[in-house]
Amino acid sequence: MHLIMKSQFDELRLNDEYEYSTNDRGGKKVVKIYKDGDLIAKKISIKNSVQYFGVTGIEELLEA
Repeated sequence: MHLIMKSQFDELRLNDEYEYSTNDRGGKKVVKIYKDGDLIAKKISIKNSVQYFGVTGIEELLEA
């Protein structure tokens, strides 16, 4: 996985083709996005830090 932009993550999250799940545990929030059961992107929030990650080739999913 590598860093992606917030807009790319939001585009995936708002797309009905993909499923997502959230987990909030002790100040660490994680949102994971799945396609056909495979993890394709995740967002990690710890205090004031937010990072977005996507699998290699995620740009192809955004173009489709």
